[in-house]
Amino acid sequence: METSSRELQAAEYLEKHHIKELVSYLTSALLFFRPEKPKEYLISLLERLRIAKVTGVAFPFFMDNSNIVAMFEMMDSSGRGTISFVQYKEALKTLGLSTEDEDLQDDGHKITLDKFKEEVDEVSPCYPDWS
Repeated sequence: METSSRELQAAEYLEKHHIKELVSYLTSALLFFRPEKPKEYLISLLERLRIAKVTGVAFPFFMDNSNIVAMFEMMDSSGRGTISFVQYKEALKTLGLSTEDEDLQDDGHKITLDKFKEEVDEVSPCYPDWS
């Protein structure tokens, strides 16, 4: 009984402070940049996030247009020019731009590269709200 209460408190704490999203973002950044000194990089990244939060200055998103295109092309392995909504939703989670509980609506259409770039730009935060 006590264990489930502690687990519930832990889950609520993680959700309240957006810890899962933060860890996902940090992991994605590590895998994207692959710095020589990952611990120092993470410290630097967290400091930049803190400064962005305090000052209101936009924090740069680590994906540029060529990276978005490359990611789309990896998902579109058949070269059809479209990906499924499921692939799109998974890509946003991988990039740390979406969470499990976020309700993304499938309009029934395939996602084109232009739509993918537009959607990634739309959901990319200036700086995440990880207070």
